[in-house]
Amino acid sequence: MNISKLRITIGEKSLVDIGFSIPSSLALVGQSGSGKSLTIKALLGMLPSSMKLELEYENSFELVAGESLSFVPQNPFTALSPLTKIKKQFFIPLSKVEKLFAQVGLDMELLERFPPELSGGQLQRVVIAMALSCNPELILLDEPTTALDPATRVMILNLLKTLQGEFGFKILFVTHDMSSAKILCEDICVIKNGKVVESGKMQEVLQNPTADYTKILMDANFANRDFRI
Repeated sequence: MNISKLRITIGEKSLVDIGFSIPSSLALVGQSGSGKSLTIKALLGMLPSSMKLELEYENSFELVAGESLSFVPQNPFTALSPLTKIKKQFFIPLSKVEKLFAQVGLDMELLERFPPELSGGQLQRVVIAMALSCNPELILLDEPTTALDPATRVMILNLLKTLQGEFGFKILFVTHDMSSAKILCEDICVIKNGKVVESGKMQEVLQNPTADYTKILMDANFANRDFRI
């Protein structure tokens, strides 16, 4: 999948002007305000009417949210009704929900519970199951492990890798956390102020970053840790 142009403007001001490809799994990395969230909103068709989007891409499928495109948010509560049982929040046959629950490692009895009765890791797996329910070609991940403890974070990232192998979808992982990005993604695109400053294979970029901004992000993420793959 190749997005040759994704440009977001408001009036005469350019907010995001980037291009990237997703061979399999791409981490779009940058600090707050770099343009990551706007990129996600643009692909989901959720930009405010005050913003203009220019999008050019070459792909075997159309980018249609809820069909070829699914989304996993940072906070699973934004995707779930707290007053509705989990099983009532899926719009597919219960038999398919049960199969998805098995694939994401959730007990069937959780279907009878309400979202506040589940842990953060369980809720995020519910939302991942929802994202998989339309058999997407591409899943957008917006910091989906930020609120989780370290062990659960790694578990969710490894689960996503396993599910990608089973379902064959592509991943666009938007994050500021390069330590998470290196677990999940094969490629990386670093953006700053709405521009690409560095991109390439994850291992190559982490081993030999060329942009000062990338080095700053690495220093912030991998202090006292080995970043090598």
